[in-house]
Formats: sequence, structure tokens, C-alpha cells
Amino acid sequence: MLRELVDVPPVTLPDGRWLDLPGRGRTWLTDLPGPDPDAPAVILLHAVGCTGLLTWFPVVERLAERYRVVVFDQRWHGRGIVSEHFSVRDCADDVAAVADALDLVAPVVAGYSMGSIVAQRCWRQHPERFGGLVLAATTDHFRTTGSERVFHQGMEVGMGALRTLSRSRTISTATRMTAELLLDPTDMHEWALAQFRSTSPWAVAQAVASLGRHHSTPWLSRIDVPTAVVVTTKDRVLSPARQRAIAARIPGATVHEAPCGHAGCVLQADSFVPAFLEAVDTTMGRRASRQRR
Repeated sequence: MLRELVDVPPVTLPDGRWLDLPGRGRTWLTDLPGPDPDAPAVILLHAVGCTGLLTWFPVVERLAERYRVVVFDQRWHGRGIVSEHFSVRDCADDVAAVADALDLVAPVVAGYSMGSIVAQRCWRQHPERFGGLVLAATTDHFRTTGSERVFHQGMEVGMGALRTLSRSRTISTATRMTAELLLDPTDMHEWALAQFRSTSPWAVAQAVASLGRHHSTPWLSRIDVPTAVVVTTKDRVLSPARQRAIAARIPGATVHEAPCGHAGCVLQADSFVPAFLEAVDTTMGRRASRQRR
């Protein structure tokens, strides 16, 4: 991954700011206003081990031509919330807190990989708060194969054994230090590497352990907001068949295929971005139709 970031093309990056979430902490937020004050909002949730902009920089400007775009670093990632532990449930509550803090009306939540799992939990925990979902490179559960079960069970046991260490002053200090980085993105390669390195390996391990416990299969059929699934058709991490199976379980979900691998949101953006934009447009259109009824 680090080696491939050499090929990240230069782009103009939007500004960001700190957002305080009472009782939760603070996170680094980028908020693009869209074409007019009443533009519907889309909240973008990033992949594991990344930051908001590192996952989404290829698409934010395009989205902002039509919508208000909100991107933030999820807890334990980049300049996200610092907490004693990491859970997907807490991440979903963070999304609702961001939507409340910004007074967003029925925003669409779009997530990539880990972000798509957090998006699923957003509906599960706050079914009346969000206007739609876009799930890219997604799954309803892990541990479907022997190797996945061994990996996630081992990670969960390891995180339990290291819980005290992960709460230690050393880890907290390291996380805060990376959170205070003021990055000057004049060189895209250096910026991308800094973004990638701003998430502690401990955070990635916590996130992977939490993701291994995710299982949405029993309730996917109850999702009642417009939903689109962006299938990364060359994905070797989450098979396209598993991604399509999720779409089949969600009533009325649309499928949009992107001929790219699991890191396609950045490394194959030419293939991913058109499919993602189509998915967001479709979901926003269905959201608007429901609001007019």
C-alpha cells in the first residue's frame, strides 16, 4: 500500500477544521457546502487504517458540485476521536452526533469497506436519522472462511490481552501527537504517506477486531431507506459475490459495479468514481422522491 501511494495523483485538497462533539471528543472535519444552502448532504465514511480525505479525496470535489459533502476522521483514525476502546457501534453513534452538530437533514451515509459497515450500523442504531445508504466494498459479516475465522478470532484474543497496553499513556500520547499534525499537502505523495501513517497500528488492530464481530445478516432485510451497493468487481478481500448478496438482502437496493479492487477508491479512482457517483445520485433521487410523498 505504501509503495502504491507513490502513484497517487496531485489534487487540490479542501480545508478542514476541528469539530467538538459534546461527551464524545473531537474530530477533524471537512465540510464542503455544495452548490446552494439547501443542497442535500452526504456523509462519507472511510476505510480501515485510513483517514477521511485519504479514502475520499478523488471524489469530494465532484460530489460537491451537487451536494453538501461531509468527511471526518473516525475514532482512532488520523485526527479522529481518542477513546479507551474502539467499536463499530461507537463509530455509528459518532456519525449521528456529527449529523446533529451540523444540523444535517436526512443525510445519505456513504461508506467504503469499514465505513460501509459503520453505515449499516448507522441505520441499525438510528433508523430515523438518515435518508439513505451507499455501501461500497462491503460485507454483512466476516469469518465466512477458515482463514478469516482464524484471523479475526486471533485478533480479538490479542486485543483482549493488550487492552491495558492500548489504554496506556504511550498509546494515548502517540495518538494525540498524530492528531495534532498540521499537514501541508503541497506534495501529494508525502501528504498521502503522512495521512496513512497518522493512524496507529494499534488503532488498525482495534478496528479489525471490532469488524470481526460485525454480523448484519439477520436485519439487512429490515433496512427501509434507499440503499445502493457499489460492488468492487475485482476485489480479492471482499468477494463481489458477497457484496451482491448484501444488495439482494436489502429491499430495493440498487447495484452499481466498479471494475476495481479493494483499494480502488484511490488506486483505481477512474474506475471507482463514476460508479460511486451514480450510486449517490440514484440514492439521492430516491430519497427526494420519498420526501415529496
